[in-house]
Amino acid sequence: MASPSPSSDIERLTRDIRAGDRTALSRAITLVESKRADHRQTATALTQALLPATGKAVRVGITGSPGVGKSTLIDALGSLLTQQSRKVAVLTVDPSSRRTGGSILADKTRMARLAGDANAFIRPSPASGTLGGVAAKTRETMLLCEAGGYDVVLVETMGVGQSEIAVADMTDFFLVLVLPGGGDEWQGLKKGVVELADMIAINKADGDNLARAKITAAEYGAALHILSSSSPNWTPPVITCSALSGDGIGALWEKILDHRRRLTASGEMAARRGEQQVKWMWTMLEDRLLTPLQSDRALKAALPRIEADVSAGRLAPAAAAEKLVAMLGR
Repeated sequence: MASPSPSSDIERLTRDIRAGDRTALSRAITLVESKRADHRQTATALTQALLPATGKAVRVGITGSPGVGKSTLIDALGSLLTQQSRKVAVLTVDPSSRRTGGSILADKTRMARLAGDANAFIRPSPASGTLGGVAAKTRETMLLCEAGGYDVVLVETMGVGQSEIAVADMTDFFLVLVLPGGGDEWQGLKKGVVELADMIAINKADGDNLARAKITAAEYGAALHILSSSSPNWTPPVITCSALSGDGIGALWEKILDHRRRLTASGEMAARRGEQQVKWMWTMLEDRLLTPLQSDRALKAALPRIEADVSAGRLAPAAAAEKLVAMLGR
């Protein structure tokens, strides 16, 4: 008996994903994450086939320092949205943890309410390879989730530095969470991360922390006035909330919707997404070009010697690059 053709497999996956089949969605994401050439080709054809069914979701990036309560806030926000009959997908970007390759169980433990919610889908990105590669897989997964009927996609960044930029470049709204008090209104956050923010939320604004949270909000508000807004149609607000009690979570979501309405009406949302698509293309191209460097045995064997020659001044960087390109094209 002949096995199904790749095209019929793609057609079936496309149909099942659009019908809301979670098993089909998980299988498609596994294809996207695979490094096998045949899986990559199937995943590319699948995302192309599903493209017309994507682009309608609200895409929100969420970041903050460890301990700020990102997972608790996502659990509270996601649960609020599923109660409003929305379908929520939660994706994480964590290129730093390479020991286990990511743990779905750990993510579901951190978001207990959403983990048992039929209208929620939680998926970590593969925690291996370059940040660009991880971000590309997350973008592909986001499209698959949108095609599967998830109308809100929350992307959580677990790392620091460049991971925030990667998440901001794949979402419509970038939320930065901050703890109240601490004596330093920047709390170790880089200025560049704050400049990316579409909103700053002071989390854990409850009990004895409430007064400090209000002071911290005022400090951040003053700091944001110094920075120029990245959008002519939106001034980033600073709010207080408590993911634990739920206070302010509804207001936080209303701010996200207000941002969406304003940028959609001005045409900025469509322009931003178009720019993100082009950046996405270049990120995936760079990742594909770098793949042989990670998998080709001859290249991997030659790299330490070439790097040593460059470091010692025996080989010019330009000549080394040409040598590697020549090896890639052999």
